[in-house]
Amino acid sequence: MGKIFCMMGKSSSGKDTLYQQILEHEGLLLKSIVLYTTRPIRSGERDGKEYIFADEDMLAGLTEAGKVIECRSYHTVHGVWKYFTVNDGQIDLARQNYLTIATLESYLKIREYFGEAFVLPIYIEVEDGVRLRRALEREEAQSNPRYAEMCRRFLADTVDFSEEKLAAAGITRRFFNEDLDEVRREITAYIRKFI
Repeated sequence: MGKIFCMMGKSSSGKDTLYQQILEHEGLLLKSIVLYTTRPIRSGERDGKEYIFADEDMLAGLTEAGKVIECRSYHTVHGVWKYFTVNDGQIDLARQNYLTIATLESYLKIREYFGEAFVLPIYIEVEDGVRLRRALEREEAQSNPRYAEMCRRFLADTVDFSEEKLAAAGITRRFFNEDLDEVRREITAYIRKFI
């Protein structure tokens, strides 16, 4: 049976970059799970690639059909944004291993849905000062920077990925992203042990 590897970490921890590099690693043969969101599309994103961009009506229909595995709501300075994982035919654990980006909350719900033996965490950690500099640089590159939202996310991560919550979720293995090549090799070796 296949596995779902859930890559997690606070904002600007490098998980998006690592996710893409590990997904493209030919020896692992991992498939992505494209998540859904109601937030506006960002500059450079493509619908169906980074996310499936949905509206509230689509979310309501998927929920009514019993296809929503997990859904998170974030009260941002721009309104409520929702992110959700859908059982829409993308996931077939009898045939494939998967890599997805998750929050701690979504990881727990996906693990509950598919079973602890099939859902494994990959927690990325970076020193807070480094993360803040990265977040600011990323936001400055946007055509319409949302600095207030960047700050909200940064502060929310302290609560969302608290030591208590990580311990309660059973996450003990951490991958420290101080050197991108080194941490990518560590994560790749970790995944290979399970596939």
